[in-house]
Order: sequence, then structure tokens, then C-alpha cells
Amino acid sequence: MSIPQSGGGPIERYEQLAEYMESGCKPTADWRIGTEHEKFGYCRDTLMPLPYDGARSIRAMLEGLRDRYDWAPVLEQGNIIGLTKGAANVSLEPGGQLELSGAPLETIHQTCDEVNEHLREVHSVADEIGARFIGLGAAPIWRHEDMPMMPKGRYRLMNSYMDRVGTMGKTMMYRTCTVQVNLDFASEADMVRKFRVALALQPVATALFANSPFLDGKPNGRKSWRSHIWQNLDPARTGMLPFVFEDGMGFERYVDFALDVPMYFVYRDGAYVDALGQSFRDFLKGELPALPGEKPTLSDWADHLTTIFPEARIKKYMEMRGADGGPWRRLCALPAFWVGLLYDRGALDAAWDLVKGWSAETREGLRAAASLDALQAEAGGIRMIELASEVLKISEAGLKARARPGAGGLVPDETHFLNALQESVESGKVPADELLERYHGDWKGDLTRIYADFSY
Repeated sequence: MSIPQSGGGPIERYEQLAEYMESGCKPTADWRIGTEHEKFGYCRDTLMPLPYDGARSIRAMLEGLRDRYDWAPVLEQGNIIGLTKGAANVSLEPGGQLELSGAPLETIHQTCDEVNEHLREVHSVADEIGARFIGLGAAPIWRHEDMPMMPKGRYRLMNSYMDRVGTMGKTMMYRTCTVQVNLDFASEADMVRKFRVALALQPVATALFANSPFLDGKPNGRKSWRSHIWQNLDPARTGMLPFVFEDGMGFERYVDFALDVPMYFVYRDGAYVDALGQSFRDFLKGELPALPGEKPTLSDWADHLTTIFPEARIKKYMEMRGADGGPWRRLCALPAFWVGLLYDRGALDAAWDLVKGWSAETREGLRAAASLDALQAEAGGIRMIELASEVLKISEAGLKARARPGAGGLVPDETHFLNALQESVESGKVPADELLERYHGDWKGDLTRIYADFSY
């Protein structure tokens, strides 16, 4: 999750809220790709999650990355809770999941090089302290009580709030991982078109990247338990956002939605002020109970936008949020999938033509079905495997049209990053299917085998 935002002055006009997001608009030549991915750390001998403190711990990992690879530490109340280097950062999820938020890069070749370098760094430090990391959508064996809590004020507040809303908030916080990509838009109209395609096709990403078929040491009956969790969390801040497909959608309409999402906190002087369930609208009027008489800054607004968790979301850029964390190849496939669809005008138009006639019920039906059956899902008369095949063709065409070479010009474009997804469509199997086959096959129900076979 995000680190505290900074650099925003006082909000003096309501219009500044939309202007903040609109300020992210960029000409096509300046569009970039920012990839984020999370992974679970565990002790190599006990197979239990890494605690925060100790010789073999999350703190030791962060300090090792800091000392060996020149990352700068991010501190909160004296605790190291993240790292920065240039435009990239490493942060912690509530249960100690380690997240790379990559720098904004021009090509998938570059972002894949970044992922590879990061995983090599993590592996080298982890190896020294007796740890390993694994990419899955949900922790396969660990119970909630097994998970540590990272020393971040934001998470302490969220932890107490999650029991008030939904049924799976704490499971999301402590026992899930994702891979995401952050992409740019040129204008409000471009944002709207991309946002609609991103939301409508997020279930395809969920299906292709489904990688969380286990929970509490056994199969959970779903290919993506992580997606199921997000469908049973906090309806005020999650979901498929039907209003995005209505007339009048734009930055101001998203502002109206965001203002109705209850607050978590306000960040002041290095600490998180409890504003759980309070209203940003009241904050704008100087009537926030947590800070009576005080009005917000743009940094407060930026922080609030990070507490909203739909399947795709808007800040100064757009985030794709529907995929499970997973194996190495898929960490590069996810940005390739979305860049191909959204960064070429012809591909974007073709993707919109594919989804523009869908109803909100169809979109939601595909979301629910993808969580359960991945590529074997069906909803509203649409078969997911056929839809995924068509979407991949569009994405591949978009990457070919971009024609961004790699390997010193030896690789003509970025299409090969889709190979893992093409293989899934051809076989009908996603990572969750492979895990289940191994569980019922050579693992003979011994889920501890997942660590040796699937760690980075």
C-alpha cells in the first residue's frame, strides 16, 4: 500500500480536487509504465512468515537491501518501513508482504529488467538470513493469527476498522498479494475511455492471473480467493463502479464518488490521526471531528485517494488492480497485457467495441465467475476463455503497433511478454490450475511442497 503523500498545499477551492487528478494528463510521448508487485516472505526452515524484528526478519531484509544495494530508508516512529531509490520504492503490506513499486518506465523490456533486478536483490539478501519469497495471490497455509503486523500507523487504524465493514478485510490485509500496473492518460476523455475498458476487462486479468486456490492449508474451492476477498470487503470503497459507464463521467464525477468514501486517517507530523468513518466533505468545511477547525491539503486528498480500492482506480494515473500475485513470468505479462490494450489507439478502440454493450450485471457476473472458475468461467452468455483469447489478440496487436524494441534492437516489440498468457488460453489452465494439479498429484495433499517448488 501507499506511503504518505507529500507536496500538496492547502485546498482553497473545491475544483482543486478534480484538478489534482487532471494534472496527471500527459502527451502520448510521456506515457510511462509503473509496475508493482507483492510477495510473501517466510523462514526457510520453519516455513512460517517473517516477523518484523530479529536476525531473520522483514527489518533485516530492508536493512540488507539498504546496505548492499544503496536504497534509502523510509522511517516511521524510528522503524524502517520502506526504501526508496530514484522513482522506485519498496514498501510493506500489513502482514509483511514486500512490495516493489517500480519507477515509471518507457517499455515492458525496461520494467521487466527492473523486476528481475529487484528479485535478484531480494533473493541475495534473503539467502543470507535464511529466508525465501514466494509469489501467490493468497497465503496458502498461514492462519490470520500467524501473520505479523508491520509497525505502520496506517495499518493499525485499518485493522480496527475492517471488523466494522465487510467480512474479509483482515484477510485481504495480511494474507493476499497482487501484481499491478499504473498507466497514464492524455486527457479527461482518454481517461474515461481507458477507465471503462480497464474496469470491464479486469475480470479477464483476474482469470488469467488466478493464483490463490488455497487458504488455511487446503483448497478453498476458488481459483482466485484473493478476488473473492475483494468482493466481500468494504462496498463503500471497492467494486466495479457502474457510474463510470454513465453519461457525465469525468474527473469531477470520480471526485464525488471519492468524497463519499469514509476516511481512514489524516497524516500529521509523522503520525496517523484516527479519522475512521469520518467524511472528507466535512474536512473541506473545517468540520472534521478528528481535526476541528482544520482544513485539508492536497496531500490529504492524495492520501485519501489511496484508501479507495475499486478494481481499477484513478489518482494522477490509472491503476489496474484485479490480478493475483504470481510467478516471475507473469510479473512482466501483467503490464504487457494492459499496455497492449490501452496504449495504442486502435487496440483501445477495439477493446471498447468489445465491451461497450455489456450491462453492469454482465460485468459484475464476469467478476464473480472469474474468481470461481478462472478461464472456465461463464457469465451473461460470455465464455471467459473465448473472451480472453479475443482480448489477448487485441493486446498483442497493440504491442505490435507500439513497436518498442528490446535487447539492443534484436527483439522487435514487446509481444513475447504475453507468451505465458497465450499458453494459458491454449491450455485452458492458469497458475491456480497447476497448483491444484500438483496438490492432488505428486504433492499428495502436502501443501508445504508449494514453497520449495514455487518460490522465487
